[in-house]
Amino acid sequence: MVPLYIAATGSRLPPRVLTEEAVADGRCSAALARSTGSLAVAVAGEESAPQLAVRAARSALERAGTAPSDIDLVLHASFFHQGHDLWAPASYIQRETVGNTCPAMEVRQVSNGGMAALELASAYLAVDPGRSAALITTGDRFCPPGFDRWHSDPGTVYADGGTALVLSRRAGFARIRSLVTVSVPELEGMHRGDDPFAQAPFGHRPRVDLDACKRAFLSGYGVSHAVSRVAAAQETVVKQALAEAELDLDDITRIALPHLGRRRLQAAYFGPLGIDPERTTWPWSRRVGHLGAGDPMAGLDHLAGTGALDAGDTCLLVSVGAGFSWSCAVLDILERPGWAGP
Repeated sequence: MVPLYIAATGSRLPPRVLTEEAVADGRCSAALARSTGSLAVAVAGEESAPQLAVRAARSALERAGTAPSDIDLVLHASFFHQGHDLWAPASYIQRETVGNTCPAMEVRQVSNGGMAALELASAYLAVDPGRSAALITTGDRFCPPGFDRWHSDPGTVYADGGTALVLSRRAGFARIRSLVTVSVPELEGMHRGDDPFAQAPFGHRPRVDLDACKRAFLSGYGVSHAVSRVAAAQETVVKQALAEAELDLDDITRIALPHLGRRRLQAAYFGPLGIDPERTTWPWSRRVGHLGAGDPMAGLDHLAGTGALDAGDTCLLVSVGAGFSWSCAVLDILERPGWAGP
């Protein structure tokens, strides 16, 4: 494997709305607040999803000290509407950040989009020694009328925010030791249900309702079979990433998990893998919310910036998205990032 490094990360997280305030004014039910364990969620004001990504990218590029001419690829991953129809947000992000003429493309793999972009960028840089670095961004804003951040996907509270990562062939504070993605396409119908293909967005209902799609899919597929397929794929991707890194889970210092609700994290990670929540980003992510494609990069940025990672540590990035696909990366921390706290 060609050595690849994470030169820097960046995040743009808007101000938080307290979950208890959302319960008090009726936006979120008390039962949902209890089951998710959410304490707060990032909610954007006037900033669009691509603008959030641009701010995160500028921060990452400044931290990395990367010149525009060093960026050979721009990939932008997103989940929800980017503010315009029939438009290329990756090109906007490229213009607003590096302003060069390298390829700029959008990655659409819902919540696993950030890690999918990391997979693609890694291959793009590794295949040609003349390529230097890639800029990966994510950005989403989950807002009405099309999305209810509290109830469109019960069990997870959705947040607004942008993230960025500079991937380099040359140097960085972390080295990618392994990177694995596993797909189980037979589960793609879980977010499609039995609705026919529509001719326009929101052709079936005025607001995203992932629970309705899941119920329709499981009525035919079977709950137990779906649970077993999900559990097997999650276990496979983590075990394979650790095996390729020649490490055990106990060797990992910190774990950046998806920003899901507590019940879902318990079922997928804390319980089956025996992970102590305090080793993970959960104590922080429950105050942020699910950032669509951006959870792994936001988690790494948080761990790096707060001084939770130091030279000699290892970090596991874990991600999952509808489709379904799972990704996992093992990072060697080579040095404490220059922007980290004491």
